[in-house]
Amino acid sequence: METLKCWSSLHGYVMFIFLTTVSKGSACEAPSSPECFRNNSEQSVYMCEWSMTTTESDVIFDLYFRRSHPVCWMHGKCIAAAEHLVYSEKKFVKIKETYIEIAEELLIRHQSVDIWVEAHVGNFSCKSPRKSVVLGDTVKFETPQIISVSWVKNNSLRNNISLIWKAAENHQASAEVRFRRDGHPTESWEKISTYTTMMTAQSSPQVPTSQKGVTLEYKVIVVNLLKHSAYQFQIRHQSTQARNPLWSKWSPVLMVPAELEHEPEVNIKTKVVNGSREVTLTWKPMPHAAAVGGVTYLLEDTQSSHGCPCKRTKRGRHHNNTVIYVSYSAVNISLTARNIAGYSPSALIEVPAVPAADLKPCDNMTLDEKLKKKTCKQWYELRDQDSRPQNVITLASKKKKERERVKKRMQDYVRYLHFEHTCDNEKPRTVKMCLFYKKEGAPHREPQVFAAINDAHNSALLSWKATASEHQQGFLTHYSLCSVKVSSQEGQEGCRNISASLTEYCLENLEPGAKYNISLAAVTRAGEGPKAIINISIQPEKKMNVWLSFGLLIAFFLGTTMCTVILKRIKNKIFPPVPKPVIPDFNLFQPENQELLEGKEEVNDLTLLQLHPKVKSVPEDAGETTTLRGEWDDGSDKHMENERGVSRMSGGTSDESPGSTDQALRSSREGEITDLEQEDNEIAMLVYRNGLVFDVKAD
Repeated sequence: METLKCWSSLHGYVMFIFLTTVSKGSACEAPSSPECFRNNSEQSVYMCEWSMTTTESDVIFDLYFRRSHPVCWMHGKCIAAAEHLVYSEKKFVKIKETYIEIAEELLIRHQSVDIWVEAHVGNFSCKSPRKSVVLGDTVKFETPQIISVSWVKNNSLRNNISLIWKAAENHQASAEVRFRRDGHPTESWEKISTYTTMMTAQSSPQVPTSQKGVTLEYKVIVVNLLKHSAYQFQIRHQSTQARNPLWSKWSPVLMVPAELEHEPEVNIKTKVVNGSREVTLTWKPMPHAAAVGGVTYLLEDTQSSHGCPCKRTKRGRHHNNTVIYVSYSAVNISLTARNIAGYSPSALIEVPAVPAADLKPCDNMTLDEKLKKKTCKQWYELRDQDSRPQNVITLASKKKKERERVKKRMQDYVRYLHFEHTCDNEKPRTVKMCLFYKKEGAPHREPQVFAAINDAHNSALLSWKATASEHQQGFLTHYSLCSVKVSSQEGQEGCRNISASLTEYCLENLEPGAKYNISLAAVTRAGEGPKAIINISIQPEKKMNVWLSFGLLIAFFLGTTMCTVILKRIKNKIFPPVPKPVIPDFNLFQPENQELLEGKEEVNDLTLLQLHPKVKSVPEDAGETTTLRGEWDDGSDKHMENERGVSRMSGGTSDESPGSTDQALRSSREGEITDLEQEDNEIAMLVYRNGLVFDVKAD
């Protein structure tokens, strides 16, 4: 019975231990085995880290290090039996994080040790599996942080990517890179294993000069990538010198945009505003693949880079337009797109100087003048009136050393376009423009393309090309034109001054048939330059033969007359004249004074003589009749037409008008014809004076 009771109590104790163990296991989950390492072989601090999936906030960890070594007896013989081992143990307790940093002096580094972690959650505890390592052989680099990425050109379709990050130690390292195209989440990661290349890089500018040194970087190149695609990259690395190297953690995912192949397409608009110019720049955005991660635009101009007169700081612009203000002088503007993978080619915009007509020499300007506040001066070297910003000299400081530097840079006998700018409300404004020579000299080259057009017997037209500014060596005051007649006796030279703005001149009052030597030279305030010389021959005066001229004139008129006649005949044959119809005049004239017309008409008596066939002799009155006819023939014929016209004009208003007279005569003639038919040899004669006369004879 007692035995049974003892068995029952033992069974209860076992159940209690079992339940306790089960309850402990359910309340505490064992952490992972710890890893203890240095970040590189030069460090003296070890990092131990582990992991545990728990939501409890009051978890406390204990880290254990235990070393085992054999006990050696006499004669140097060691016994490795477990019962003869002597143990030494190191413990770090009450750790609230899943990692701890331990100085190397507190650890056994070159012998094998067992390490584990014990977690305490409330009244429960659990241990991680034990792990045996040699701490001095274990190195695990820090997580790499990519500090530079850029495209490396390979061919037209595929390029390479260069990845650079800070080196963990002064030795080559192993690296793994995995990547995939951005925007394709279903694609699997591609992985490559390689060795890094060591690089040197200067320390950051923020580091004091006394602490500056050379830093080391790792570099890896990933080849054969599509240059028009964006990619995602991750890298990790490990030591090649440690006996037990561990892989570092993967770096954060880095988005690498596509390559910026082309320069920005820029449009420019310029507007002059009160001595300044407002320049508006707009450009097209970069392609989407190249804009992954963002694109900034760097703007720089030659005026602000020279500090004249309002110096602007470089700032990246994230939008695709901007407005800047520049002075009247020429300026070059560059615009460059940048993403984390590199820079685009720069778009260069040349803004020429504001054209100024008839620029004059600078008045009494010397290089020893002191510079005013917020003012700067610029000198552009002119080559053939070219004012592009090459060889520009800027004076923006009041220091005497700067003025001396400008004087040394400027050359003698070289023309400069001088600008003086001031700064108003952070906007540059031009207040002066003129031409300047540090020192003037005589031209060292004669006028070019000097020629003469001789088409007259007493003058010649001369032409030449204006002397280039780099050959003038000063301000031209005029041209000197000289001419001398070539003859058996030495002729006297005549010279005249011609305006420096002319390139043509008509030389008059020359002797026909003579030869002349003509010279032309450019003249400045310092003197006269070399002469361009030409020889010309004046055409002799031509005297034409008077008789030849007269003969040519007669021939001309004869030829013209003959041609006119021939042309008229040809015209008449081809186009015969069309006869014009005769249209009688039916206009009736109404006399204004009827009485006047009636008074002018005179009607004589009618005498009718009848001759009988039996009487053959001429009657006595025949002589009178003949006489009457003769008188009528002599005088009446002359007035017949006039009297007939007068009779028409009467319009038949008189009782004895021509119409009535005609009717009477017609009746008389009809009667006479009837009588003549009855009497064969009867003759009737009608006489009418001062009017119409009808004479009818019948045999």
